[in-house]
Amino acid sequence: MNSDSDLQIAGDILEVPHLLQPPREHPATVAEFAGLARSLAADRSQWEHLVEYDAGSRWYHRLRTGPGYEVWLLSWVPGQGSGPHDHGRSSGVLTVLDGTLTERTERGTRTLTAGAQRVFAPGYVHEVVNDTLEPAVSLHIYYPGLTEMPMLPQSRLRSTGGTPIAPHCEARTAPGPVTA
Repeated sequence: MNSDSDLQIAGDILEVPHLLQPPREHPATVAEFAGLARSLAADRSQWEHLVEYDAGSRWYHRLRTGPGYEVWLLSWVPGQGSGPHDHGRSSGVLTVLDGTLTERTERGTRTLTAGAQRVFAPGYVHEVVNDTLEPAVSLHIYYPGLTEMPMLPQSRLRSTGGTPIAPHCEARTAPGPVTA
């Protein structure tokens, strides 16, 4: 028995077609939302022509909507950031499409390069910043659709000792239903 798990699967589950579920038209689980983000990231023709860069403020464009969810495309020029915030009652998936972003949380700071993905639940407080000298592009999926984004004091992103934390935190990418 594997010490990491009570479940062992012999062989490749993908080789047993009758066990695979057909893809859903609209995602309903964390894994499906993360998969949607990865598929959009891989198909640059769906988003690359839409990207704009605005030195005055972060640029954003709603790329897609579905039952209860929204997909947003954002661009970040050097120095732009979100400020500390949460997403109200929404869960989300953040995927970096181009460039590098820094995510700061109470637990630390994480450098996110193209292809990096973060999954978060309601109440997850973070700040996203482009700390590099190159522009960046990210994709954000919110379920339910984003209706609020409360801004929070910078002190929410400091360790218990009062020292600012540098790049790394915990958010999960695990299968299961996304609930509000």
